[in-house]
Amino acid sequence: MPFAINLNWLAIVAAVIASVVIGLLWYGPLLGSAWMKEMGVAPDFKPDPALLKRSLLLMIVSALLTAVVLACAIELCLPSTSSADDDAPHAMVGLTVALGVWLGFYVPLLLGGVAWENRSWKLFGINAGYHLAALLAAGMILAHWR
Repeated sequence: MPFAINLNWLAIVAAVIASVVIGLLWYGPLLGSAWMKEMGVAPDFKPDPALLKRSLLLMIVSALLTAVVLACAIELCLPSTSSADDDAPHAMVGLTVALGVWLGFYVPLLLGGVAWENRSWKLFGINAGYHLAALLAAGMILAHWR
């Protein structure tokens, strides 16, 4: 049975933008101070602009890879893809897939930081919360705008 996944690249770009904006807010005005404290970064630390550009580029690439894989996972999880009669609401499929990806992939990786890198539970919560928010936003965008 041939199977093709059609990706909506505009939705993927929108999901990337949403993820980056959430990240800039999350690690900036919302929880930036707490994150810096947990990471052991001095409050008056000013990173090199070249390092900021590199970090932002890596954040965008990471968000792009995540959005593409999440879009594929959402497409595969829609009942119409597997020849079922009725689709669940697309938003619910997007939320469910995003939550599953977070719980099955992101949480275990972040728990490794607590277990092996002596990271604090507070840092785990900050980072896990960001990834959950970004994935849920991306999942909603990708499922609704497919």
